[in-house]
Amino acid sequence: MAEIILALGLVLVVEGLVYVLAPSLVERLLEMQRALPEEQRRTAGMAALALGLALIWLAHQLGA
Repeated sequence: MAEIILALGLVLVVEGLVYVLAPSLVERLLEMQRALPEEQRRTAGMAALALGLALIWLAHQLGA
């Protein structure tokens, strides 16, 4: 359970940093994302999910 709370905290820190450091970039990226077809957004989401799972697996293999 502690690992889940840690992971959520890290996600929020990274998300918060993006909004603090480059809010206009976030707006432009969201506009670009809206312009993409739904299937491309879905594919990007699946790729991000796969990368996240691979990173979790790698961290686990390294002893985290």
